[in-house]
Amino acid sequence: MEGLRNGIKYIRELTDKPIGFNALIEKGSEKYFERMSQWIDIALEEGIRFFVTSLGKPDWVCEKVHAYGGVVYHDVTNRFHAEKGIQCGADGLICVNNRAGGHLGDQTMEEMFEELSDLGVPLICAGGIGSEEELNAALEIGYDGVQMGTRFIATDECTTPQDYKDAIVNASEENITWTTKLTGVPIAIIDGKGVKQHNNWLVRRLLNSRFKHRTRALITGISFFRMRSLARGKKKSAKDLWSAGKSVETVHSIESATVIMSRLGESLNSNPNLKDRSD
Repeated sequence: MEGLRNGIKYIRELTDKPIGFNALIEKGSEKYFERMSQWIDIALEEGIRFFVTSLGKPDWVCEKVHAYGGVVYHDVTNRFHAEKGIQCGADGLICVNNRAGGHLGDQTMEEMFEELSDLGVPLICAGGIGSEEELNAALEIGYDGVQMGTRFIATDECTTPQDYKDAIVNASEENITWTTKLTGVPIAIIDGKGVKQHNNWLVRRLLNSRFKHRTRALITGISFFRMRSLARGKKKSAKDLWSAGKSVETVHSIESATVIMSRLGESLNSNPNLKDRSD
């Protein structure tokens, strides 16, 4: 636990800008759930006031965070889960579309905005944003902001293996496929030799039973340790762990995150269609 606290303090030494906390709140494992609850408490104690939740009901997170004056945005892929998130107290929605890396939805960014725009909360576009053009397109649709992941894997600052960064640079959107083998639900990955989309028959049956939450937690835990081995330079079965979204199409080189952010900001400032949008 102190590792998380020390990590947050280290980030605070580097910047006075706001930082957030991403909480996967799957309840399949009581031990994991207790640990996540403790992590959220530590984040709040260290001054974090923005939280993103996914894979679970965020009511208990909203209660904790709102007590500190913070806000919670919840990952959703459709209106059903969006309404559930708002009922639980979510202040905004991360709208995960069919171009996302990691867990992905099945709707386009346009379809999601049309479906959710009447809910009265801020909407953040997640999926397929890797360039200035894609960023501006999302905001012109009406989104209040974007969430970017794949673009920042291929950066100087990211500590992922060089092979992972190179795979993103060399991939096109046609190379993006999906698998349920990492977490039990569809997750976008870079296609590679030997990648399998589905789990074996026993796991599939468990995922469709009353044990689905525990099964997803087990699969996620196994994947976590495999990813940690990859991060330490162990390359066995690496390809099936290269998660990325279709924004790889616009990622052509490994760059500094600072340069990328500056370029994105300049594109927004020069877009006449966004002049009437608040900062």
